[in-house]
Amino acid sequence: MTDIHLQREHTLGFTAARKLANEWLEQAETRLGLTCEYTEGATSDEISFRRAGVEGTVQITDDRFVLDAELGFLWSAFKDKIETEVARNMDKLLARAT
Repeated sequence: MTDIHLQREHTLGFTAARKLANEWLEQAETRLGLTCEYTEGATSDEISFRRAGVEGTVQITDDRFVLDAELGFLWSAFKDKIETEVARNMDKLLARAT
């Protein structure tokens, strides 16, 4: 079951979307303490992330980012705040890139 589902469309193209996804990954690792793994594909990439109580993925394509995350019991109490903050950060990164 997915606790957080965010989707953002963009017009960056695949190369620029990859670059932006790598920026997000670096921020997630340093600021949020997530362990991330980036997997490149021909038409889409995926970032898998996790830490105690949180795990999920970000799908990267030429026209959208899709984040799905599952929260553990303790983190689920903060779902709304986490979702709002993640959405704000995604929107900020996209605004800077366009």
